[in-house]
Amino acid sequence: MRGVVFLGERKLEFQEFPDPVPGPGEVVLEIKASGMCGSDLKFYRIKGGAQAMGLGGDGSPVIGGHEPCGVVAAVGPGVDPAEAKLGDRVMDHHYFGCGTCPHCLDGWSQLCLEGFVVYGATAHGAHAPYMKVPARTLVPLPEELSFTTGAAISCGTGTAFGALRRLDIGAGDTIAIFGQGPVGLSATQLASAMGAKVIALDIGSARLARAQEFGAEHRIDPGSDDPVDAIKALTGGVGADLTLECSGAPEARVAAVRSLRTWGRACYVGEGGEVTLEVSKDVIRRQLTLIGSWTFSKYGQADCARFVVEQNIDVERLFTHRFKLEDAEAAYQLFDRQTTGKGVFEF
Repeated sequence: MRGVVFLGERKLEFQEFPDPVPGPGEVVLEIKASGMCGSDLKFYRIKGGAQAMGLGGDGSPVIGGHEPCGVVAAVGPGVDPAEAKLGDRVMDHHYFGCGTCPHCLDGWSQLCLEGFVVYGATAHGAHAPYMKVPARTLVPLPEELSFTTGAAISCGTGTAFGALRRLDIGAGDTIAIFGQGPVGLSATQLASAMGAKVIALDIGSARLARAQEFGAEHRIDPGSDDPVDAIKALTGGVGADLTLECSGAPEARVAAVRSLRTWGRACYVGEGGEVTLEVSKDVIRRQLTLIGSWTFSKYGQADCARFVVEQNIDVERLFTHRFKLEDAEAAYQLFDRQTTGKGVFEF
């Protein structure tokens, strides 16, 4: 089969790989949808591709894509039918750890004490017709949801849901969401469904317009208005109850803290970079809580899917571009500009 390999320096290519065969405890998925995530751009852009990220691997080519959704096409020896059987509609929790440490047992394989792999980065991912994974990484896809929605939940939408749960968001809370890319826009959609009042921030007018369509009550362009002043003006001078920083921009991280009310809670999701705060003034003497949130657990992924079903949320609206896998080069050239919405490969 052919799969997409990120070469770095904004290049990718199709390479030939053997069709996967499941070993003990493994299954092969026939991929039906494979989402494009901002994290994929790291591997697409960096010199050396995925292996240069320092996540491990033996240096051999790795198929990209870590938002898998599909159907179980083959089952290896020793797989419990209650865990996976032919024809099951599934997502995949795209990490794999030892399976026995406390974090793995809680569904947080990416926190494994023995180390872990990341599908699409240090092990073959979903930008190919088939993908081999351990059966215990599978997450059921509810019949009510499309494969494309499942791909979104498998990373971007699931990450937003996990962060909102970490913030303990409630109906009536005011939340300022910094960055309206795929994760931030998902957070806007989910937070609105949870009954929160959303203030959306982004420097892109098109993304702010989409945020309004997804339920944001207010929009702020930090390139035109001071975000801290603007948020306080919208909250009677008090500040937001909650903030969620999805962009990774240092100035946004600072503003996410300084625009909170006393006793407020801020969550960082955007990866990389640094932030400088005046700890006493910005955090301690305002009784703030600062949270880091890294994607979600296997069980949190299932919770997200159930919430989407129960609230009848149209997650597919996130996708502005749909591609066939053979169009991957043009798809990533477009996605690299980060001026569009979310993209997905449909099989």
